[in-house]
Parts: sequence; structure tokens; C-alpha cells
Amino acid sequence: MQNMSGGKTALGLDANVGALLCYLPVCLVSLIFSIIVIIADKENRFVRFHAFQSLLLSAIYIVLVIAINILGGIIGAVISGTLGSLFSLLTLVVVVGFIAAMVYGCIKGFQGQMFKFPVIGDMAEKWS
Repeated sequence: MQNMSGGKTALGLDANVGALLCYLPVCLVSLIFSIIVIIADKENRFVRFHAFQSLLLSAIYIVLVIAINILGGIIGAVISGTLGSLFSLLTLVVVVGFIAAMVYGCIKGFQGQMFKFPVIGDMAEKWS
């Protein structure tokens, strides 16, 4: 976990602020900012890494929530409504975990660290 936050983004922000914005779990800020960084900033590898990692984390979150809700709906309709309701609890756990991961990413990015989440961190580093 090296400190690589030197410089500015193509948008004129300090690199550590740009990394923080890539993970900011407020509305769609993280998604929109990450996409803008990937398109506009071809030079700052630090911010691009955090943008890709944030997008990968968001993609996993979206796929998990959709899959859990579909599976919960099917099980709730076919087998048992109570069992299907347990999937709502599982969705809540995934949501809380996602928010915690995004906040952790905000902190590490703002500190200037290239913290890698398991699996997706290596992919983000390769693409950045």
C-alpha cells in the first residue's frame, strides 16, 4: 500500500480528493465521477486505479442485489414467504457491506494509498 497521491487530476482536483470522490457513497456520485475520470484522465494512474476499483465494486454490488432479490422472490413465491423474507435480510447485509467498503475506499484514497480490495484490486491495477 504505497502512497501515490501526488499531482492533480485532469479535472484540476488533487489526486487524493479525486480518489475519495470515486468511492463517495452518495446517490450516484461514485459512479458518475469514476466514469468521468476513466474517460477524461488518461495520465493519473492513482485516480484511474480508484475509479476502476470503485466501478468493479459497484458492479459486483448491483449483480449481487439483483440476484438475491430474484432468488428471494422465487423462493418466497414457490416455497415459503418466510424463507423468501430471509433474502431481504441478506440484501440488507450486502448493502451495509457495500457502504462500508465504499467508505473504507474513501478513507484509503484520501490518505493517498493504493489499497486493493481482494480480486478486483488486481483487475483495477491492470486496467488503470
